[in-house]
Amino acid sequence: MEDLTEVITSAEFHPTHCNMLAYSSSKGSIRLLDMRQSALCDTHSKLFEGQEAPGSRSFFTEIIASISDIKFAKDGRHILSRDYMTLKLWDINMDSGPVATFQVHEYLRPKLCDLYENDSIFDKFECCLSGNGLRVATGSYSNLFRVFGCSEGSTEATTLEASKNPMRRQGQATSRPSRSLGNLSGVVRR
Repeated sequence: MEDLTEVITSAEFHPTHCNMLAYSSSKGSIRLLDMRQSALCDTHSKLFEGQEAPGSRSFFTEIIASISDIKFAKDGRHILSRDYMTLKLWDINMDSGPVATFQVHEYLRPKLCDLYENDSIFDKFECCLSGNGLRVATGSYSNLFRVFGCSEGSTEATTLEASKNPMRRQGQATSRPSRSLGNLSGVVRR
């Protein structure tokens, strides 16, 4: 185990090209490969990696960059990835960087030391895309979902709370104002 430097964290087949496989790693990269090329997956057709801002490297950089989940969009053109702090939407025809980055846990950045001490920084979150490809979603802490609009120019960012009581019937739901973080969300688009 001392030689362990990188772990495959997620894998997903392309929705229309059964020979294409995308997989993510603990180093924060996504590789797209054609399984017809070789049984040994040591070469890839595309490599997707986020670029670090100069001077932003810290003890936690590699930990929070680890990708916990990836999903293809139904059309097969985009891949959604989830790392500890963000959701990233990638265009498979453009490997220079994500086409959109959605901040999920930015408020936790000042607390990374505490999260490391209690091992929460190693929590894994899944992600998904809506059937029409206009929204992406992921889980978060405190029984919350984060939903973001990913169409051109969208600033949609909604926080939804899952029921704390799964046995509660719909008629028992109490009315409460919906919570939206539309103006607070940090969505970065290229």
